[in-house]
Amino acid sequence: MFVTYKGSVIGLLGWQWRAVLLFVAASTLVVLGERWLDLSPVLLPGLPVAVVGGAIGIFVSFRTNSAYDRWWEGRKLWGQLVNSSRHFCSQVLVYLPPGPAGPSPLQVELIRRQIAYVHALRVLLRQQGLAGDPELRRFVPAAELEALAAGSNPTYALLQRQLELLAGEVAAGRLSELRMQKFDDTIRALLDVQGGCERIKKTPFPKGYGFIAERLIQGYGLLLPLGLVGGIENDWIVVPLTVLVCLSFSLISEVGRVLEDPFTMFWPALPLSALATTIEVNLRERLGERDLPALPVANRSEEHTSELQSRQCIS
Repeated sequence: MFVTYKGSVIGLLGWQWRAVLLFVAASTLVVLGERWLDLSPVLLPGLPVAVVGGAIGIFVSFRTNSAYDRWWEGRKLWGQLVNSSRHFCSQVLVYLPPGPAGPSPLQVELIRRQIAYVHALRVLLRQQGLAGDPELRRFVPAAELEALAAGSNPTYALLQRQLELLAGEVAAGRLSELRMQKFDDTIRALLDVQGGCERIKKTPFPKGYGFIAERLIQGYGLLLPLGLVGGIENDWIVVPLTVLVCLSFSLISEVGRVLEDPFTMFWPALPLSALATTIEVNLRERLGERDLPALPVANRSEEHTSELQSRQCIS
């Protein structure tokens, strides 16, 4: 949400400079008008202004809470994706016959395809190019990746291929139907996660909430000085008070805006690259691989990558 990661006051004011300028100009004009003109016919009593401010605060907070619910639902879905991917890996390694000196080629292929699925879901949710993702190219052959990118739902196609490979093992007598049913349950759980993420991504938060909240805050910034001036000995205190109150409403509203879509590259969004890398490391370790990427630490893995996008979204 902040222009700088330290969250400085200057960064906040720079982010919301248009709103700050409006509030400063409105309150300054009211103070100067009170000193030079007779504004008593248009001055407002403090109680109604306070009641209106409380109503605006409730409206703005409702939008922010709803947006946070979307963000948290997305985080829970990706937490389920982590668990389901680990479970699928364990099923592959335990239910299918191993090779003579470790995991069989089929086991390796299934697990690497699961890693590819996770990276593909990350790319699609961020609306990036599938064929150009370097992580995905490490796990899917170029020809297949190009065919997947041309389809309407590449992640669904990857899961179907997993089922086809497993069904071949059932037909060959190397996998029992009961264990195949367990695989089917895991694939279904992965599809549920994907469907939940697509629902969040493809159902935008109603734009009317943001538009109405912004206009209400702007209107309140014009009315609040009329309710404060005259009741304070030093009228110039009205200017910072107006900025403080109205800027608080604006920031709460902006928090809701940046949390509406948890799958963007804006830095408060979910760290999908970090979660996908965690899944990759966990699954490749089960295969006995040692040349693994470093596990991400908290949310810091994507902060520098998305700084430019964050500034663009703010502006």
